Amino acid sequence: MRLDGRRESSNVEDRRGMSGGAKAGLGIGGIIMVALFAWLSGGDPVAAVMQEVQQNNFGGNTEITEGQPEFTEEEQALAKFSTQILAGTEDVWTEIFRQNGAQYQVPKMVLYTGGVSTACGQGSAQMGPFYCSGDQKLYIDLSFFTTMKRQLGADGDFAYAYVIAHEVGHHVEYLTGTLAKVHEQMARLPEAEANKLSVRLELLADFYAGVWAHHDNKRFGSLEDGDIEEAIRCAQVIGDDYLQKKARGYAVPESFNHGTSKQRMKWFKLGLETGDISKGNTFQCSDAEL
Repeated sequence: MRLDGRRESSNVEDRRGMSGGAKAGLGIGGIIMVALFAWLSGGDPVAAVMQEVQQNNFGGNTEITEGQPEFTEEEQALAKFSTQILAGTEDVWTEIFRQNGAQYQVPKMVLYTGGVSTACGQGSAQMGPFYCSGDQKLYIDLSFFTTMKRQLGADGDFAYAYVIAHEVGHHVEYLTGTLAKVHEQMARLPEAEANKLSVRLELLADFYAGVWAHHDNKRFGSLEDGDIEEAIRCAQVIGDDYLQKKARGYAVPESFNHGTSKQRMKWFKLGLETGDISKGNTFQCSDAEL
């Protein structure tokens, strides 16, 4: 991506190196990190993910040593990159909301190491980036991007930008009231049915990530050759079916809560190609149309 001269967001809390805890709601990287941790440890990835969901992703305590943080050049570059992408989402969504007669309330991004306290509980790096509607913040341990590259082969700055934009997409869902409404419905449903609604929320966030990319490129000319392919590859390897098949050789559709590779690629591409928020009808189409 072309980011030279782009501003960095001031809506960032850098908590790297501070003490924290573990476990909050699974974000876009949550299912990846939980499954990978179990897989690489010789455990059952699907069972690990199911247990995490059933426990509402709360509890536990993973303390890290507090001290003077020392960051590598690579991590500092990733931190700057992340703040620039967040700034880009602020610019795009502020304008989109303005055009629709509303005011965009910017979220904060928290950079942390290992574990972090949130209004949704204690967050852990094992869960990857996630959004907490309780404090309207997205949380990122930058080591997740290294895991994406080494374990999933999802590399490149636009792939990383897609991850951040997806979590901002959940913030957009929160501001429009969609997130709270769907979570209320999910709480009253059996797990399999609740998972179906979760998939639609995640695909909508993928769509919003694509909408952001469309307008960011239109406004700043940020996309370079190969960028779109990077994001599509990322969407592919974080599909529930791909991860489950990679981990144990088969998939369990009723346990999907983020969407298949095909679905995630489809909705991200739709947002990227149209840039039209009215096209994100993940809750208005049939299961077959997802």
